[in-house]
Amino acid sequence: MAWFALILLVFLAFSFFYLRGENLSYLDTNVLPRPVGEPSEAHHEVVASLSQMTDVLKSGSRKTRLARIRDYMDSMSDDKEFDSEFQSVQEGTLRGEWVLAPGVDPKRRILYIHGGAWMMGSPKSHRSITDKLSRLANAAVFSLDYRLIPENSRRDGIEDCQKAYRWILNNGPAGSENLDFLMVAGDSAGGNLTLSLIAWVRDQKLRAPDAAVAFSPAVDTALTSPSLRSNISSDPMLGPQFGKLAKVPLILMWWFTWLSSRIRPSDPIGSPLRGDLSGLPPVLVQASEAEMLFDDARRYVAKAQAAGSPVELQHWPFMVHVWQIFIPQLPEAEEAFQNIAEFLRSVEGDAMAEEAA
Repeated sequence: MAWFALILLVFLAFSFFYLRGENLSYLDTNVLPRPVGEPSEAHHEVVASLSQMTDVLKSGSRKTRLARIRDYMDSMSDDKEFDSEFQSVQEGTLRGEWVLAPGVDPKRRILYIHGGAWMMGSPKSHRSITDKLSRLANAAVFSLDYRLIPENSRRDGIEDCQKAYRWILNNGPAGSENLDFLMVAGDSAGGNLTLSLIAWVRDQKLRAPDAAVAFSPAVDTALTSPSLRSNISSDPMLGPQFGKLAKVPLILMWWFTWLSSRIRPSDPIGSPLRGDLSGLPPVLVQASEAEMLFDDARRYVAKAQAAGSPVELQHWPFMVHVWQIFIPQLPEAEEAFQNIAEFLRSVEGDAMAEEAA
C-alpha cells in the first residue's frame, strides 16, 4: 500500500504541477452586468441554422464526420458575395490566399489565422471575416492555410504560423515588398495561434505587429476556465460538439493532450494564457458572455493587463461563438467590426503620436 500511495502521489504531482501548471483561478470573476435587451432576430436564425452542423456529427465514423464538418464549414461562404479578390498562394509548405478589397494598400497587411478546433476550417470558410477586415483596415489580408490535425501535429500548425509571420514581413500580394502596418488576427483555435504567435514574435525580437485581434480565443488547453462547464447549455455552437468533454476528468484530459500532441497543457506555445504576457502589442479580444470560451478570454485579458500589456476585452451578451463570421447577416457582427475599426484608429493614432514625440 505504501508503494501505491507513493505512485499515486507522484502521478498527481506530475499531473497538476507539470502538465496543468499554475492554478489560474485567481483570475476569475463572476462580476458581469445583467444582459440588456434581446439578440437580433437574425441571431435567432443563425442559432437555428447551427442545428445543421449538429446533425452532421450524429452519424458515421470519426473520419467521415470530420470530412462532413470540413465541407460544411467551407460551404458557409458559398452563397455570399464579396468585394474582395482572392489570390491563391503556394510557396513551398506555405499555403493560403490573399484577400484584397478594391484599392487596398499592399504595404498594409493582416495575417489571418482561421479557427476550427485546429482540425477544420480554411481560408475559404472564413472569407466573410477576411473580406471585411481587408475593407475596414484598407489592408491586404493573407489568410493562412495552416496544417490541420489529425493528419498533422499541433506543432506543424504552430510552425506554419511562425513561417507565415516571417514571410509577410517582407512579402505582399505583388511579391517582395516592405510594409508600413501589420496586424495579426484569428478566431477560436486561430485566436489561440494568434496569441501564441505574438508572444513568440516578442521573444524572437522580430518586428512586432502594430495590433492583434482575437475573436473568442481558446487560450488554455488545460481546460480549467469555469465557463467551459457553466456555459455548455448557452453555447449553441460549441456546446453540442464539446459539451460531453466536460464530463471527462480534467486530469485525464491533461494526459490525453500531452500524449496526443507532445505539448503540455502548461506549455505557452499551446496555451498562451500560461506564458509571459508582458511586452505585447495592442490586442483587442472579443467574446460572448454566453459561450464556453468566455472565461478563457477574461482570464487572458486580466493576466495581460496585470503584466502591463495594452490588451482590451469587449464582450457581448447572447452571441454564438465567433458571431463575427456571420456578417453581414448579424447586426451584432457589424457592431463588432465597427469596434475593430475604432480600435485600429486608436492604435494608429497612438503610433503617430509616439513618432511625433
